[in-house]
Amino acid sequence: MEYHTAKDGSLVTLPSKGVDVGWGFERIVKIVQNKETIFDIDILKPHLELLPPELPVAKKRVMIDHLRGCVFLLSDGIRPSNKEAGYVLRRLLRRLFVYEYRADMVWPILDGILHDILHEYGEFYPALLKNSALIRAEIETEREKFLKTLEIGILYLEKMGEISAKSAFGLYETYGIPYEVIKELGGEHAAKLDRAGFDEEFKKHQEISRAGAEKKFGGHGLLLDTGELKAADEEELKRVTRLHTATHLMQAALRKILGDRVMQAGSDITAERTRFDFSFERKLTDEEIKKVEGLVNWAVSKKFEVNMKEMPYEDAVKFEALYFFKEKYPPVVKVYSVGDFNADPPEIFSREFCGGPHVKNTVDIGHFKILKQESVGAGLRRIRAMVEP
Repeated sequence: MEYHTAKDGSLVTLPSKGVDVGWGFERIVKIVQNKETIFDIDILKPHLELLPPELPVAKKRVMIDHLRGCVFLLSDGIRPSNKEAGYVLRRLLRRLFVYEYRADMVWPILDGILHDILHEYGEFYPALLKNSALIRAEIETEREKFLKTLEIGILYLEKMGEISAKSAFGLYETYGIPYEVIKELGGEHAAKLDRAGFDEEFKKHQEISRAGAEKKFGGHGLLLDTGELKAADEEELKRVTRLHTATHLMQAALRKILGDRVMQAGSDITAERTRFDFSFERKLTDEEIKKVEGLVNWAVSKKFEVNMKEMPYEDAVKFEALYFFKEKYPPVVKVYSVGDFNADPPEIFSREFCGGPHVKNTVDIGHFKILKQESVGAGLRRIRAMVEP
């Protein structure tokens, strides 16, 4: 690397040239400490020594690597799921839990290592300490849920003959056992099993599910259909727009009342209601629901303006605008802010990456009412709400 790209697009020679070798924190420490592998450095080796001595070194390394990786994924807002980044996280955690189960370990061993990882890396990555309670809760919840079916699944796996891609996916779908674990534990019975075949079965399953959803919900002739927002005509578009802005206010209210661990996990808005999924480890109390509802209606009554500004993605992140971690954003994004911009300093109630549409003033939303809350998975809650004229 020898140039810096200035704002006007010109290239400026750097004071000193360098080579981007792609080394991470552990690799740099490995070189500084003159160790053979990253697992020999002082921040990782003690963790391996806490694992059962009879466990193969390769499995010890996998366990420490996966646990450390999952800590960072969870801190960055990823949650275990069957889609996208959440699917990667779930596979890592389940492989870790399978090794723990097969080694006949007790949870306090891994729990102690988890504690050490959070605090040792937390010196360099403060977000780990800030999110430590949520990280621990997510890992323990996913473990408890998975272990309920793991034993039965492994017994079934061990009794199988030749394992095909179809039967392997059946094991995953029924018992949650990841492909990597099936391949490893299946031994010679899984010799012909390959990743491509397994992924093809996964794709078939997704297509069947998608076809069922299309049959149930349709998907044609909509004036607005972004996947998140759906409206059939101009009148529905007006109601969806009101609900869309109300959803922004609701997320802001949830974070103000429950804390920053609340992060969007998905949403679906029609002319009748908004459905908002978010990370939170327990059911909200009736009092908390009332507070969220009340805070949103307070923002409506304040007649806050809704402003949109386009800016580079990096600037928007520095602007502390909320964004949906699963979404891929372009270099330039739209940021919608809700608040009193005439105040000194401006009073900002909500600020998010978003493509719109939104009302111009919160008074246009109407009365906000939460209809129900429910669980949609470990560490995930769902709120359904509506707006009245």
